[in-house]
Amino acid sequence: MLATLVGLCLLTECSNREPSAPPAEEPESTREVAGPPVRGDWLVQWMLADPQSLNPLTSTDAASAELQGWVLSSLTTLDPQTLEQRPVIATELPQVAPDHLTYTFRIRNDATFSDGKPLTAADVLFSIKAIKDPEVNAPSLRNYYLSVADARAVDDSTVEFRCSEPYFRNDVILGGISILAKHFYDPHGELDGVSVADLNRWDTLAPDKKQRALRFAQSFNRDFHRKILGSGAYDLADPDRDLITGERIVLRHRNDFWAPGDVMRGDGYVDRLLFRVINNPDAALIALKAGTLDIMGLLPLQHLKQTDTPGFRKRFAKQIAFTPSYTYIGWNELRPMFRETAVRQALSHLVDRDRIISKVLFGYGEKIDSPVYRFSPEYDADLKSYTFDPERAKKQLDDAGWTDHDGDGIRDKVVDGVRTPLGFEIISNSGNTTRKNIGLIVIDEMRRAGIDATFREVDWSIMLEKVEKFDYDAVILGWQFSPADPDLYQVWHSSQAVPGGGNMVAFKNAAADEILVDYRREFDKDKRIALYRRLQEIILEEAPYTFLYMPKSITAFDRRFRDTKWYPTGGPRLSEWWVPRAAQKYGM
Repeated sequence: MLATLVGLCLLTECSNREPSAPPAEEPESTREVAGPPVRGDWLVQWMLADPQSLNPLTSTDAASAELQGWVLSSLTTLDPQTLEQRPVIATELPQVAPDHLTYTFRIRNDATFSDGKPLTAADVLFSIKAIKDPEVNAPSLRNYYLSVADARAVDDSTVEFRCSEPYFRNDVILGGISILAKHFYDPHGELDGVSVADLNRWDTLAPDKKQRALRFAQSFNRDFHRKILGSGAYDLADPDRDLITGERIVLRHRNDFWAPGDVMRGDGYVDRLLFRVINNPDAALIALKAGTLDIMGLLPLQHLKQTDTPGFRKRFAKQIAFTPSYTYIGWNELRPMFRETAVRQALSHLVDRDRIISKVLFGYGEKIDSPVYRFSPEYDADLKSYTFDPERAKKQLDDAGWTDHDGDGIRDKVVDGVRTPLGFEIISNSGNTTRKNIGLIVIDEMRRAGIDATFREVDWSIMLEKVEKFDYDAVILGWQFSPADPDLYQVWHSSQAVPGGGNMVAFKNAAADEILVDYRREFDKDKRIALYRRLQEIILEEAPYTFLYMPKSITAFDRRFRDTKWYPTGGPRLSEWWVPRAAQKYGM
């Protein structure tokens, strides 16, 4: 689950003191100059599973966020090279009051949605009201806007946000709101006359306003899983034709896009974006070699053993780079066996990360011990890792009372008056062979230590539902790092340990909560660094996650594409990719 943070943990400007991440390895080809970019052709991408939902606020997975990123626009974005804020729908960066409580955005008067209707300040105002409606299933997103006290459309081209307290990332967070078309998502005007201030007073809100906000949320949560409308350069023109579950999703370029040729504002050069759903990496590689995919992420074994041929290198280039993400095992602290810190610590000592990186990733990864990006100044390089130490783990479990009392080979203990065996199931998403192999390595070592551990693959959508409802024991998943100025509130604050929230292991720690709140209010970079150094110590000590590794991504792509640059954020900006006319494969 990288995505949640694709749209939520927004990046911010790098500090001059920030160490540089290792440079990406050079691609295996030389990009010859082919003249100025031209329009045409398709970009066919691999998608491991169907997106959870096209709903811009309630979806939480990376696949959904990727699709929405092409269709929706925001007030501002971040330059992938410099991480500086740039205007998109806004005409300029926001005006910020000296007290950091009021933010004013002026928006373009020529932007339109894909149905041709103009985008105005009313749509921006509606978008923040939809986020703030407590009945909308978006707790992970809503936490970034807790300080927004009210908002108003000053006129058709100006919107003003007023905050109750300073937040050092408010300019980026407010600028990053995906702008929703009011006429499409609230056709009956249910939120008309209901202000942001009203939604902040939910418990005392007048009954008629509360009922209207509730009706809006019910229809919004229900009706927009398979349709989407935005002001971006691409749209899902006909869901019945272009969205086939388990097969494909097609986004088509808008001929009437309001910022033609402006890549920073989201325009792209290809006529179509085709996402092929293939629930198996080996089948995806076959499709790539057959020419029915243009780009895919390779597994390390595929890179080393299955694509290292002259024929493949002639048709495809590869790019290898650290990706700002991490993989972890999460322990659901609502389960009785995971309540004790000593148990979670012992389990971490039973995970052989060196073996995982060597045997599963073939060296294409680096151990991490924190949810903070390894190359950001907030990262604490002095953290003491959980070494692979089965004997130490066994002693910790013995000391905590988890021993084999009945001689059946499985450790057990009386918990809440019931004799409880130390046994659990680790789940992850089906089709992800990397996580499957990790799971098998982990349960093998745990069984040797007297733990009845099993592993099971679960369909992506089912797994997300189970995790969001805490209906699981342990899970292998991933998050994206924020390369600079990380805000970890969404994943680690106790208020987010609710169904659908980002704190999916129910981690609760008063000291961590205080740091997470103080960090948001602190404008001094050095003080924020000090706060998060302490936060990382707490998280590592409490061991709600067993942190595994930060991977290197290996991407193979068709050589016909030009301007295939990789950025410090860990990937390319696909809207820049184009194909010379003589090399184009597809028509409109």
